[in-house]
Amino acid sequence: MRRAHTVEQVRTAEAALMAKLPEGTLMQRAATGLAVAISNFIGFTYGARVVLLIGSGDNGGDALYAGTHLARRGAKVSAVLLSDKYDVEGLAALQAAGGRVGTVDAVETADVVVDGIVGIGGRPGLKAEALAAVRVAEEHQVPIIAVDMPSGVDVDTGETPAEHVKAALTVTFGTHKICHLIDPAAAACGPVHLVDIGLDLPPAPVESLQDPDIRALYPTPTGESDKYSRGVLGLMAGSTQYPGAAVIATSGALAGPIGMLRYVGPDAVAEAVRAQHPEVVAGEGRVQAWAIGSGLGDELDTDKIRELLDADEPVLLDADGLKALDDSGDHTNVLITPHAGELARLLGVERHRVETERLKHAREAAERFDVTVLLKGSTTVIAAPDGQVRVNTNAGAWLATAGAGDVLAGLTGAFLAGGLNPIDAAAVGAYLHAAAANLASNGGPITAMQVAANVAEATRQVLLEE
Repeated sequence: MRRAHTVEQVRTAEAALMAKLPEGTLMQRAATGLAVAISNFIGFTYGARVVLLIGSGDNGGDALYAGTHLARRGAKVSAVLLSDKYDVEGLAALQAAGGRVGTVDAVETADVVVDGIVGIGGRPGLKAEALAAVRVAEEHQVPIIAVDMPSGVDVDTGETPAEHVKAALTVTFGTHKICHLIDPAAAACGPVHLVDIGLDLPPAPVESLQDPDIRALYPTPTGESDKYSRGVLGLMAGSTQYPGAAVIATSGALAGPIGMLRYVGPDAVAEAVRAQHPEVVAGEGRVQAWAIGSGLGDELDTDKIRELLDADEPVLLDADGLKALDDSGDHTNVLITPHAGELARLLGVERHRVETERLKHAREAAERFDVTVLLKGSTTVIAAPDGQVRVNTNAGAWLATAGAGDVLAGLTGAFLAGGLNPIDAAAVGAYLHAAAANLASNGGPITAMQVAANVAEATRQVLLEE
């Protein structure tokens, strides 16, 4: 599991550790890890042209000491000082190792630029001199390695309200930060390399599940299982206007852990569903969870949906089903799966605000409506009403295709019926949905039904991997 902590949590943990260690030990641990990462990124050290962009924060000190390690091994290291409050001892160490103070012109011919401009406590945005140096690197296509995070992003929210570095690699220390997992800042980080420096950290406010976590949560059947004990999902999806949504959502649901699916909808749509999936049972009956909303269109029965929201069984609301949600009552057993536009309508804000402030608005909706929110997008943000946040980061861009959300609704609903709570169901469903899309795509375009068809293989790979 990747755990992302806040700036305050990191600073508290660093202060506690520094009190136990000789002065400078923590920075040397960070600098050594950073130097190794830089060498690995370039592919060589001797003769490498490395330019350090140095600001006033601790990240500038880390960069200077990393540059010292590289200079001792034959790299040509120069430091561009963007503040008069740089780490004096770090610069002296760099110069003693053969490094030098340089100008922005050195960026043009560098093999790599190291972003040590702003520390994790800095405000979003870049000052003019720093921005000019970054622009030179971009114009000459020189890759930038960010120290801890790309300077200019908001570390604790993942927002990018101002100019910022776009890194080819980010090297962070002790733990991931929230900006590493949540877009749009996550996109600016590039791949993130974590250096362990020995921090003792509290529980993280944001987590990202990995294969072992999915394997531990998956409701795998036993020899005593039957179709009812594995879970029965009720699916209310599709309409005469959008019959395909029912077929696609059913395909997603049947690829999950359930033993049976009940389809509730127009007879003509039920026939289309059973033509594709003859094992589906049409009509209402006892279920362990509901998935409601995909493709309901004008046939939305708001009163019926609200009746189900007030019942004991967990409910997943997607697409048109979201129109039945209000902020009254206890909805802690409800999971909603909006995209940015749908969440914007629920909250009464403009779509671009949701897209640029994803964590903030997912949390706001979870609290206001007392539901778990799965906000779809380049990174999936899952926020529970108790404050827990999960992020799914393994989706590829080809997953942005018509019907993919219907697959996700059916699949995630199946995990609710299989006994997972809303935040776990959302995290497992989103992870396997993305993994299936990656299998189906193999770098090219895909359809929603291809995603559904690959869920079983994606699941098998996760469950069997040890």
